[in-house]
Amino acid sequence: MPWYIWLLIIVVLGSIVGGLMVLRDTAKPLPLDEEQLKRIHERNAEQDAKDQRDA
Repeated sequence: MPWYIWLLIIVVLGSIVGGLMVLRDTAKPLPLDEEQLKRIHERNAEQDAKDQRDA
């Protein structure tokens, strides 16, 4: 392959990896209070039970 194809591949892969690293660095956990966490856990338990019934 010509040299410019290799350069293009390196630039594309660098952009993908760089974008993923920026996304990881800027991700922040959601500030949830206890009531919200409780509702989330209840919903997850309900969905797990529903999935077990359906399977």
